[in-house]
Amino acid sequence: MPELDGKVALITGAGSPTGIGFATARIMGREGALLAVTSTTGRIHERAAELQQMGFIAAGFVADLTNAGEAGAMVNEVLTRFDHIDILVNNAGMVQVGGEQTAKRFVDMDEADWENDFAINLKTAFNATHAVLPAMIERGWGRVVDVSSVTGPLVTNPESTGYSAAKAGVDGLTRGLAVEVARHGITVNSVAPGWIATGSSTPEELIAGRHTPIGRPGTPEEVGELIAFLASERASYITGQAVVVDGGNTIQEYKGPPELYY
Repeated sequence: MPELDGKVALITGAGSPTGIGFATARIMGREGALLAVTSTTGRIHERAAELQQMGFIAAGFVADLTNAGEAGAMVNEVLTRFDHIDILVNNAGMVQVGGEQTAKRFVDMDEADWENDFAINLKTAFNATHAVLPAMIERGWGRVVDVSSVTGPLVTNPESTGYSAAKAGVDGLTRGLAVEVARHGITVNSVAPGWIATGSSTPEELIAGRHTPIGRPGTPEEVGELIAFLASERASYITGQAVVVDGGNTIQEYKGPPELYY
């Protein structure tokens, strides 16, 4: 029997056809989950249709999760459609379609830049989780998987201070919530991707991925498999953990051209 058979999974930030959210939805569908996928634009209905064509039960929902009211309304729509939510994957973040994304040094940021980084990368997870959690507590079972990053909790890059601080906050949210809900049958974990090749990857990011010990960027599917595992019964005694999936990049001391060392 598929390990998520009959579970309802809400996956945010699944609008991109090449992203982690949509890859996770395909993997969870393969494992028998009923899929509610969200994004900020109507393209999510295209993703839902593709999932249906693969033979999965799926529905798309449009919401700006930086807005608590929209997040709550979206969750109510999912509950109306599917009756309950067993799994929440907080993948929304990093970039938002239609929004201005400008990388800046910290000294060049203003308050609006800072708040935007936190809204997209941390507030989205707060709003979605805050809306979903009461019903999970009532049912006495649930899985929350936050998509964090190695950037912030472990490493960082220039012009990433706001993003780094927000993603470190995601891991703090993960740990704090895990302690509060563990005795309600709910686990809360995060995954921390490194260099993953998606449609939004820059040429510089793809080059960086080739300098990992494995020698290539990761795939969205490799992150999605980890998310699906953490959402399963096999991970029932894992909570409050941040699991890195980065091809060994954060553990290597040598950072130069691989031909000079490996």
